[in-house]
Amino acid sequence: MAVRNLWKGLSGGAGDNLTSDGLRLSVLEDFEQTGLAWIWASDADGVLSYLSPGAAEAMGLPLANLLGRPLATLFETDPEHPDTHSARPLGFQISAHNRIVDVTVRCALPEARTGRPVWLSLSGQPKVDSTGRFHGYRGSAKDISVEYQRQIEDSRLAEYDSLTGLYNRHRMHRRLESVLAAFKAAKRNCALMMLDLDRFKQVNDTMGHPAGDDLLRQVAERLRNIIGDRGEIGRLGGDEFQVIIPDVDDRGKLGELADKIIQIVSQPYPIDGKRAIIGTSVGIAIAPYDGQEVEELVRASDLALYSAKNGGRGQFRFYSSDLKDEEEERQLLLDDLREALESEQLELHYQPVVRIHDNHVVGMEALMRWEHEERGWVSPGMFIPVAEDSSLIGPLGDWALNRACADAAAWPDTVRVAVNVSARQFTTAGFVDVVADALQASGLDPDRLELELTESVFMGDSEATEETFRALKKIGVRLALDDFGTGYSSLSYLRSAPFDKLKVDKSFVDSCTQKDQNSAKIITAIIGLSKALGMETTVEGVEAFDQLEVVRSRGAELVQGWIFAKAMPQHQVLQNIRSGEFKIEPSGPDKHRPDRRSMFRRIGIIHGDHRYDAVIRDLSKTGAFVEGLVGVPLDTALVLDLGGGQLVVCKVLRSEGAQLGVEFETPLVSDGAGGLCTRHRVSPYALAAASLPVAGAPSHAPAALSAGAGAPQFMQVQVGSGG
Repeated sequence: MAVRNLWKGLSGGAGDNLTSDGLRLSVLEDFEQTGLAWIWASDADGVLSYLSPGAAEAMGLPLANLLGRPLATLFETDPEHPDTHSARPLGFQISAHNRIVDVTVRCALPEARTGRPVWLSLSGQPKVDSTGRFHGYRGSAKDISVEYQRQIEDSRLAEYDSLTGLYNRHRMHRRLESVLAAFKAAKRNCALMMLDLDRFKQVNDTMGHPAGDDLLRQVAERLRNIIGDRGEIGRLGGDEFQVIIPDVDDRGKLGELADKIIQIVSQPYPIDGKRAIIGTSVGIAIAPYDGQEVEELVRASDLALYSAKNGGRGQFRFYSSDLKDEEEERQLLLDDLREALESEQLELHYQPVVRIHDNHVVGMEALMRWEHEERGWVSPGMFIPVAEDSSLIGPLGDWALNRACADAAAWPDTVRVAVNVSARQFTTAGFVDVVADALQASGLDPDRLELELTESVFMGDSEATEETFRALKKIGVRLALDDFGTGYSSLSYLRSAPFDKLKVDKSFVDSCTQKDQNSAKIITAIIGLSKALGMETTVEGVEAFDQLEVVRSRGAELVQGWIFAKAMPQHQVLQNIRSGEFKIEPSGPDKHRPDRRSMFRRIGIIHGDHRYDAVIRDLSKTGAFVEGLVGVPLDTALVLDLGGGQLVVCKVLRSEGAQLGVEFETPLVSDGAGGLCTRHRVSPYALAAASLPVAGAPSHAPAALSAGAGAPQFMQVQVGSGG
């Protein structure tokens, strides 16, 4: 009867008694029964007035629940996978009385979401009478669930990484392209993080590719948990990942997020009953400051990533315009390092480990030093990671072992020497023989050699690691676990490895005097644990008397840090020994304060309608010393232009001659490279709106803000270009 009523509407009500119309009606009813397609109709208001019972049955809903409802609210298109026919919302097409052709929809009712989604291909023709009056739609629908699910899966394969389920390179590129285009028009910002995994190749090499795949899946899951709904994550291939974070330009927050990623990703991974340890480095670029097009922003984040890796790995870096081509620079550094090793340009300096109850030196840590004829002193944090990524770490480590043992043989028998051993060196075949040969050649008592290891030695073949431990202990050398308490130190290491000492990382000492930190409690816990296990503890990085008192009160017995001595060359060590007892009295500041970086950099100072050239000499998170202006009263509010859109509001606390001491209104944040930067920058959009140059520094004040505009309020003096 429903089909007959529908037919009356189609034929204007005149075909019920006609033979041809009866045949059409019979064919229509038979067609409905086949299930190949269904029939539907709506009234002039877009309300569903007819639907084949088979369609309701396929959707698992009573027909009565569907009829009488507006089509626009009854069916919905798929926003995740729109097709060309579904580009406009269904409601728009119906209200415009447009012809509907193969629009993919599913039922939007909550009760239809409980089972497998049924996707329909909807087509319809608007019914208009001879006067042009619209009467509704007459149309057809067919079940395309199987085909559509296959289409979704094909789309997923094309846009998603099959191993991790993250977006792939193609999808991330298109997504970044669309985000930047939209944000550029709206003058919004967007951060891009580039990550790759440190030591991932070692996992593949030592544990096999299936283990590497398992690790990548676990990394992806950790990234999902960290990023949440704040951004989108993609795997670009291999061990490279990318994160798009819209509407965030706060470098403080981004740095905290990058630190969290580094910490969580560096946690050990359980794989087939073993533990794999990797790390990650992060490069960060922010649109529109570091680029407004996809290629610009990706290149900027890539350069920042290379800088992070070259800076020692396990770090983050923000892009800055002075970053070089890090790959080329890395290769040049490696070539120079190889030449330095061959021509004996490297040195070992030794930092004392002091027994604090009587200030006697009981040990010395060997630290590698390299003075390059053009680069000057090159930081070990820069050249050691480069060596670890190449075959050079083996010869470099062998040289350090032999030199340290030979030097220590000239010290008192009560003084040990500690040598850092990289994970790659430790797992090299023949490492135990290198240690034995160094001891034999120098005549050093094995008990006076202490090998400092990090958690990374536990990555890979645990049986081979344990065998190396047994062989070293058989020789009689001592073992120390370095950087304990950072990352994700596991107590199982202490159970399975025969360590003689734990070393408390400097990061806990830096904040141990701050009441809002738990560092002092952590130091206490590590010292207590070490004593319970019959081990020694060395607390590293003590620089001030307030820190010394804290670690002393927490039970520390051995201390290493600048309060006793910096690392010194062998000839200075021997001079100290010849002077009598090898004893060092502590000397340093009463209180530890955050690092103040000595520097020499030209900046701008803005006050009122004037802009002055000046030089910044010392910089900390909360203030700076600046030279260049005379006669500035105390409490004067100034703006420092640090370049690159970095403007810092500050107040003058000290004014002596041409030197100003200023306090920042908002503290600076870490730039990930040991330096400082502002949380926010002046947007290129704002600079362009003010007719100011987007690039270059310091040029971010209006043209009127110059030392020559009007009568200067302060006297500007010329500052030399020396350091």
